[in-house]
Amino acid sequence: MSQYEYATFAGGCFWCMVEPFDQQPGIKEIISGYTGGHTENPTYEEVCSELTGHYEAVQITFDPVVFPYQKLLQLYWQQIDPTDAGGQFNDRGSSYRTAIFYHHEEQRKLAEASKDKLDKSGRFKHPIVTEILPAGVFYQAEEKHQYYYKKIPFHYNLYKEGSGRAKFIRENWRTRKSDEVLLQELTPIQYEVTRNNATEPPFQNAFWNHTEDGIYVDVISGEPLFSSRDKYDAGCGWPSFTKPLRKNELEERFDTSHGLRRIEVRAKTSDSHLGHVFDDGPEPYGSRYCINSAALRFIPKERLEEDGYGEFKALFT
Repeated sequence: MSQYEYATFAGGCFWCMVEPFDQQPGIKEIISGYTGGHTENPTYEEVCSELTGHYEAVQITFDPVVFPYQKLLQLYWQQIDPTDAGGQFNDRGSSYRTAIFYHHEEQRKLAEASKDKLDKSGRFKHPIVTEILPAGVFYQAEEKHQYYYKKIPFHYNLYKEGSGRAKFIRENWRTRKSDEVLLQELTPIQYEVTRNNATEPPFQNAFWNHTEDGIYVDVISGEPLFSSRDKYDAGCGWPSFTKPLRKNELEERFDTSHGLRRIEVRAKTSDSHLGHVFDDGPEPYGSRYCINSAALRFIPKERLEEDGYGEFKALFT
């Protein structure tokens, strides 16, 4: 039986540090709170005053067998500007500094190695200043700050965009291939769907009636998108899913093409057109993600580990 562990990360405003981790397999709980300071039970106002020494942080309870600490570190770096010592984006001050708080020696070693690798990668012009510190007492923040992205999604998305975080992530952590490269790597229908928003014929595509167990990933980036466990026959002739594996990998846009009013679904990492989402799906979610097969690549459950998607094996056990 797996033993849960803690991972504690400071990445600026803790509102923005919950959503990316919350949608991963093996994550049991994420708590927003305060750590690294010198007063007991600080309030949000006290921490913001910068008199307590605390960082805004999240404490993640995770299963290292399902989602290893190395993957948590990789995901953490992709949410922050690790070269900023004075805060994060528009949030300035010591409470918004970045830090990895390790809970045991193995976490420290992995964090140091991860930081060193990023520093030497040449991705950033300036050195990585994120601290790696021993974990101390973690104080849970007020209830209104817990899972804020779910409670007030409109303001959360507005804040994430307005603060500069979303733009920084798009420009620094999303690697998109050029059209010239994609023309060589993709089939004609894959290119037309993903780059030119085409729609493949119903009932004449690879996955509309595909029933094998596994996951469907972005054909360009390889990012996990959907699971066979959430796939169902909607009778429309395209693969349909009740929900995505990682909603934060999807971007929804209002689409009025062809004289229709629809919600387009795109992949954030590759900026690929995937399909559309409708509100006529089965309960309990009520959504139908109608996706082009040409935008997907299938990874059968037997190959998940071999192909680098081992954290999703638990979906099929």
